[in-house]
Amino acid sequence: GGRMEVLEEKEEEEQREEELKALEISAKLQDLETKVSMEQICIPSDVPDFDWSSIDTSQLPSSYKTNSLKEKKLLHIADHFLQQYAHLCPDRKPLFLHPVNECGVEKFVSTTVRPTLLPYTELYHWDGCASFVSDYLTVEPLKSPITPPGSLYSPTTILKYQRGNCFDFSVLLCSMLIGAGYDAYCVHGYATREICTLDETLELCPLLRKPQEVPKEGMKKSSNKYRVKPPPDLHSKFELQQEAKKAAETEAAQKNKEREEEKELEKPRRDPLYGLRVHAWVLVLSGKREVPETFFINPFTGNSHSTMDEHFLGIESVWNHRNYWVNMQDCWNGCKDLIFDLGDAIRWEIMLSGSNKPLQLLPDAEEEKELSDRDIDDMQEKEEDISFDMPPSWVAPIQISPREFETRCSQGRKVILYRKAKLEKWAPYLNGNGLVKRLTTYADLDCTEVVEVREWFKNREDMLDMREVNKQTQLTTDYFSPGHLLNLKAHTYTSLEPETGHTMEFYNEARVDGLQKRVENANEMTEYFVGRDDFLHVRHMEFGKRGKKIHLAGTRTDMNSQPIVQIKECFHRNLEKPADEDVAERIFLITEETIHLTYHLKDKYITASKKDFFKASERDRKGNEIVMTPEMCITYQAGSSEKEKKLLHLYKLLQELTEEEKRLKQQVWQSEAEVLNILKIRENEETAIKLSVSIYNTERNEKRRQQNEAMKNTMEDELPGQEEQDLDYLAPFLIRIGYREKMTKGQALRVRDDCLTDFKRRLIDKANVIQARFEKAVEELQKKDQWFQEKKNQLSAEEEDDFLARYSETMFHIHILALRLNREKQTAPQKYLALEEKLRKDPRLAEHLGHA
Repeated sequence: GGRMEVLEEKEEEEQREEELKALEISAKLQDLETKVSMEQICIPSDVPDFDWSSIDTSQLPSSYKTNSLKEKKLLHIADHFLQQYAHLCPDRKPLFLHPVNECGVEKFVSTTVRPTLLPYTELYHWDGCASFVSDYLTVEPLKSPITPPGSLYSPTTILKYQRGNCFDFSVLLCSMLIGAGYDAYCVHGYATREICTLDETLELCPLLRKPQEVPKEGMKKSSNKYRVKPPPDLHSKFELQQEAKKAAETEAAQKNKEREEEKELEKPRRDPLYGLRVHAWVLVLSGKREVPETFFINPFTGNSHSTMDEHFLGIESVWNHRNYWVNMQDCWNGCKDLIFDLGDAIRWEIMLSGSNKPLQLLPDAEEEKELSDRDIDDMQEKEEDISFDMPPSWVAPIQISPREFETRCSQGRKVILYRKAKLEKWAPYLNGNGLVKRLTTYADLDCTEVVEVREWFKNREDMLDMREVNKQTQLTTDYFSPGHLLNLKAHTYTSLEPETGHTMEFYNEARVDGLQKRVENANEMTEYFVGRDDFLHVRHMEFGKRGKKIHLAGTRTDMNSQPIVQIKECFHRNLEKPADEDVAERIFLITEETIHLTYHLKDKYITASKKDFFKASERDRKGNEIVMTPEMCITYQAGSSEKEKKLLHLYKLLQELTEEEKRLKQQVWQSEAEVLNILKIRENEETAIKLSVSIYNTERNEKRRQQNEAMKNTMEDELPGQEEQDLDYLAPFLIRIGYREKMTKGQALRVRDDCLTDFKRRLIDKANVIQARFEKAVEELQKKDQWFQEKKNQLSAEEEDDFLARYSETMFHIHILALRLNREKQTAPQKYLALEEKLRKDPRLAEHLGHA
């Protein structure tokens, strides 16, 4: 007996010690919580604090302020479920089941989800929805970072005030995703400090992530045993290796040192609340909308994450608009080992089973009688719980106007800080230059030394889509959408001044000459072509020092004449010609007055045929033509034992090349003029930037709005007169008698008779038309029937089916015509009498016809 008392006393002491430890831990957590919450409050923000208690709830629908009977029953079931959960899992934190809404009324979390498909193409896909929610709403931290909030407002209120915590973000995003057809769920769980506080300063910007390159298998170089061996290298290879090794070691050591220093700076500071920070996000299961793999969406950023992501540390529960599931799996390894099969009752405890299966009956009636009343009540209650369906959402329909959807960010601007990068977003038309997004990358973690700036534009009339500016080289690259006045695709430059180095890319499909790219500087110009009939793909020009000014026809500006020193053209192979007659390269040395032709290689030859022409310095005094001599052309014909071609043939070829040289000079000058024209137009476009507005955007398109208003006013002015004109059925007959204000009895009788006669004629004509069509259809049917009787034995099964189908169609047509004819004959007298009565009551004729 004494031993038992001692053991009991020891157990009591151990329990007291555990209780004291638990109290100490809870006190420490409270201290940490207050410190962290103070830290969060002290974080500077460009968005002012918002007082939720000041919002106006008087205009909200009644469903926000009261609970229906079904909702009350659901809250009772939720309380019962919570009691069972607390009893079975005393170590786990309370579930997030029925927080209060903006009106202070308890609402079950599943009924706060309002599935909605909004009428915007972008919001039909998960990434568009996530991007919109993350841009549109402003993040508010939880009051306590380690406990879920005590309230959950409706998505309509959150959209109205454009701010909320992670639970508000998740419910809105989940509502939009379910409406778009995704199998989405809100998640209550735990995440790292960076996720919970939207700290992306250690994350790489998504726009800077390079796609994974698939390694290509290297082609083995075929060794040629007949290749000429290079001369032997007489330098000491060992010494070179040692020097290279030392240089590599010092460089590697320096890089490692820099990397370690950078890692130390980048290393996140230790979080005292690691594993305790509460966060809400969205779970999208695979299956619906062709989602191949289950993934998470962080609503703060709009980015997708794998379920194996280390930033997500555990899950308490998930819910959608139909049910609520509690996670019963161990989260010691974060979410990596979790299985998201919500139909598995062992891993996920469901609140409303939704099963309509009857309870199993006891085998003996006597045992059924022995059940107490309380057991029967419990069974009935369980049966009700099982068959209970989730009530509809109490939230009003989610609506987003086109202006709100376009504006996106709060006050039209949003800034996100990443690792060595800053991303800025603007609403369309907010900036006069059409700027909607800017990404600035830095060389250091403190974001002081700018490396590159990328800017994205929308609605520009000059079709400018993106601009990259390298701040170290001062090189700017503009990218254009298709449709630019000059078919520009990209333009790289340091200045818009001429001869400062420009690389222009074009949409070659829209150009007649197939020009794809032009690289130009003070002394050279190279043009690249695609898809030309003459197989030209490269033209390279070299210039000398500047001379006098000349004016080119067809150009706007005078340009200094740059003497052309050399023009070089390269051609692809034309398979319709023999290789030794198909020019691969031709070089016009203008100053030296020589022309070099190189032909394509013939099969199994290592040397190509060549021709070098030297122009005569003196010309014939009489004819002023070139005098051809054998010394003026040096020819090499690869692998040919044939005699050299006659001098006449070479003379004609030289004449053709001379004419071609003149044409090419003109072409080069036109290219120079085009470059100057492009630079001038680009300078004007950048000086006076214009934004295009769709004709359907009546709010911004002032001209279109004025046209609509003018058209509306014109229609309103014309409508009354038009109605009177339409109603005056006697107008044609009154014109005949010259009617003004009053008419005689004779005139009234004439108008009546003319009107009735005209109407009678129209009725007869209509009946005759129907009768003629009926007779024609009957005649055609008889002809078809006669043809079928004659050809019956010769027709195949398909032809017979085709005939019967057409025969049936004709019979149907005849039936309709017969019905119309009978109806016309029956209604014609009634119509005639109705018009006679209308004429008798007409105020213009009533005086004379009233007693007729």
